[in-house]
Amino acid sequence: MTSAFDVSEGKSDPVLIAGDERHFAAIASNLERTIADLNERLEIERKAPAGKGRQAVDRDDAVRRLTSQLRALRRYRLDICLGRMVSGGETVYVGRFGLTDSDGRRLLVDWRSPAAEPFFGATHANPMGLDSRRRYHWTGGRVTDYWDEVFTPDALEGHAALDDQSAFIASLGSNRSARMRDVLGTIQADQDAIIRAGSEGALVVDGGPGTGKTVVALHRTAYLMYSNPRRVLFVGPHEPYLAYVSDVLPSLGEDEVQTCTLRDLVPYPVTAVDEGTLKSSVAMVGAIESAVRFYEEPPDRGMLVETDDDEIRLTADDWADAFAAPGPGTPHNEGREEAWEELLTILEAKYAGEEPTELVRKALLRHRALATAFNRAWPVLDPADIVADLWSVPAYLRKCAPWLSADEIKSLHRTDPRAWTTADLPLLDAARHRVGDPGTARRRREQEAAVARQKAGMSRVLDDLIASREYDDGQGLMWMLVQQDLRDVLVDDAAVPRAEPDQLAGPFAHIVVDEAQELTDAEWQMLLLRCPSRSFTIVGDRAQARHGFTESWPERLARIGLGRVTMTSLTINYRTPAEVMKAAEPVIRAALPDANVPVSIRNNGVPVRYGSTSELESVVSSYSEGIACVIGDPTFPDSPRVRSLTPVTAKGLEFDLVVLVDPSSWSPVDQYVAMTRATQQLIVLTSPADVAEDGQDAAVVGVR
Repeated sequence: MTSAFDVSEGKSDPVLIAGDERHFAAIASNLERTIADLNERLEIERKAPAGKGRQAVDRDDAVRRLTSQLRALRRYRLDICLGRMVSGGETVYVGRFGLTDSDGRRLLVDWRSPAAEPFFGATHANPMGLDSRRRYHWTGGRVTDYWDEVFTPDALEGHAALDDQSAFIASLGSNRSARMRDVLGTIQADQDAIIRAGSEGALVVDGGPGTGKTVVALHRTAYLMYSNPRRVLFVGPHEPYLAYVSDVLPSLGEDEVQTCTLRDLVPYPVTAVDEGTLKSSVAMVGAIESAVRFYEEPPDRGMLVETDDDEIRLTADDWADAFAAPGPGTPHNEGREEAWEELLTILEAKYAGEEPTELVRKALLRHRALATAFNRAWPVLDPADIVADLWSVPAYLRKCAPWLSADEIKSLHRTDPRAWTTADLPLLDAARHRVGDPGTARRRREQEAAVARQKAGMSRVLDDLIASREYDDGQGLMWMLVQQDLRDVLVDDAAVPRAEPDQLAGPFAHIVVDEAQELTDAEWQMLLLRCPSRSFTIVGDRAQARHGFTESWPERLARIGLGRVTMTSLTINYRTPAEVMKAAEPVIRAALPDANVPVSIRNNGVPVRYGSTSELESVVSSYSEGIACVIGDPTFPDSPRVRSLTPVTAKGLEFDLVVLVDPSSWSPVDQYVAMTRATQQLIVLTSPADVAEDGQDAAVVGVR
C-alpha cells in the first residue's frame, strides 16, 4: 500500500508517522463504506414514487441532502483530515466533516464542533489543555509536509522538528490560483475566535489587507450553518469576488448558503454607477413609504351603491374602516385585496334587501362605479413606477421628501427616469417590499380557480361513484367518499399555478457582509429588510472605503439602525509581504491617520519595483510563477493567468504579481487597495509624461 506521506527524510521516520498511517487507513476504508451507503440510499430515494404535496417535498429534500453529502465527500479523500491533537494521552483527529466507524469509534471530529476548538484556538500562552498539535499540508492526495507544535515538556517525544509557524508562513507565499485556495488547515487562533463567536446582534470584524477577513467571513458562515442550521445570506462586493470564493463554502460542506452581491437583490438592469449622496440616505429610502401611502388614502366623500332592491350608503368612515383593514407591514398590492374584501363586507352588512348573501356579493363585484372609485383610491402599483415617478414628477418628489431643497429636487429630475443607476437599487428594493408583486392578486385568483375546477371535477367523479354504489363494501368507504375533507385532500397541489419564490427576498436568520465599508446607508436598508433578527457579521476595513469612513463602526451602524454592536479586530497581515506594506502604509496614513494598517509576518526579499508603462507587456509576459493582475489598464486583455481589473473590481482578491498602471491619478484609498493585492511582487508603472512632470525617474505621485 502506498504511503500517505511524501515528506522530507527527516519527517518520514516511522516513529513519527506510523500512527497517522494506521489512522488514515481506517479513514479511507470508512469513507468508501460511507460513500457506498449514501449512493445506495440516494438510489432508493430516486426510485421511490414522487408522490405529491408534502410527500413530494420530503422526497426532493432527501435527494438534495444525500446528493449534497456525496458531493462534499467526493471532493476529498484522505485530505479530509486537517490534523490531530493530543490531550492527556488521547489523540483526536480533526476533519472537514465528522466521521465515525461501524463500531462507533470517532475517526474525525468536525472542525466546527466544540471538541475541535483547541486545534485552532490553542496557543503557547493558552494551550487549552493540549499536549501537542500536528497540521498536515496535502498535495495531490498525499501529505507533502506537516508541522508539529508541543505545549508541554512531556510531549516532546515522537514529533518532528518543532517548526510550528515556519511551515505555515512558507505556505502563505505559495502561488495563487483562479479560485481561493483551501485555508481551513491554517486557520489561526485570532481568526478562529471570531469564527466561533456568538451571533446575537452585529459582530464587526475590522481588519486591514491580508488579515484573513474573507477567510473569517466564509468559515464563520459555515460555522453558523453547522452550529444552528438556518437560512444564511453571504453578500460579496462584486461578481469577480464571488467567482473567486465560489469553491470555499462547498469545500466546507455547505451548499445551502445563498450568496450574492447587492445588485443581485433587485431584478432591475443598472446602466450606470451613481455615487451621489442624495439618494444614499435612510431618509430617502423612507420616502418610499410616503410615496406608496399616497395611493392608500381613503376617499373623503361617500357614495351611493345601488343593487336590484336596495340603495346602500357608503360613507367616508366606511372607506376609512376598509382601508384600515390591512395589518402593519402588509404589502400594498396584498393590502388592496384585504381592503376590497373589507369594503364588500361593510356593504353586505348594510344591505337591507331580500337577496341571498352570495347574490349580493356578485352584484357588488359587478358594480362598475364602486370598482372605479376603489381602483382610483387604491390602485395596483408597480414598484418601478413609484421610483420612476419620483424622478419625473417634481411635485410628487416634493410631497414624499419635503426636506429636499428646490435645487436638490431639480438635480434628481431625469429625462429617462427608468435609466436605473446603482443609487436607485435601494429605493427600488424598498418599493418592491412595500408594494409587493403586482401579479399577486392575479395569481391568487388563478390558484383559487384551479382549485375550484379540481374540486368540481372530483365531486362529479365521486358523486357518480356514490350514485352507482359500485364501491359500497360495507366497510364505510361510501361514507368516506361523502366527506368534504377527503375531497379536499384529493386536490393535486402540483397542478395549482404558483409563483417561483425569490430566494434572496428573505427573511434570513443571519447575514454575512464582506467589504461592508462600501455600503451606503440606503444599501444597508436592503439588508435590514431581509434580517428581522438584526443578526449580522460585518467584515470590512475603514481604510479601504472609497468614499471615506472617518467615523467609527458603532457610529455608522447606529445611524442605519443597528444598535447592538460587538467589535473585533484583525491586525496580523498573513498575505502581503512586508516589502509591499512598507510602500503602501504611507499612502493610506496620509489620508486616514488612524487606519488599521496590519503588521506583515513575512518578508520575501522582493522590493517594490518602479518603471515605465512601456514595460507593461514585457513585465507580464515574462512572469510565469503564478497569477498576475494588471490594475489600471482596461485595454489589457484577460487570459487564464492574467487578470485585468480596476481598483474597485480587484477589491477582496489576491494575486502573485500585481502591476499598477498610472496610479498617480487614483485616490489614496484606490492606490492602497490595489497595492495590497500582491502576495509576491508589486510593480508600479508610470507613463513618461507623469515621470517628466514629477521630476523623478519612474516615481509615482502618492505611491513612491
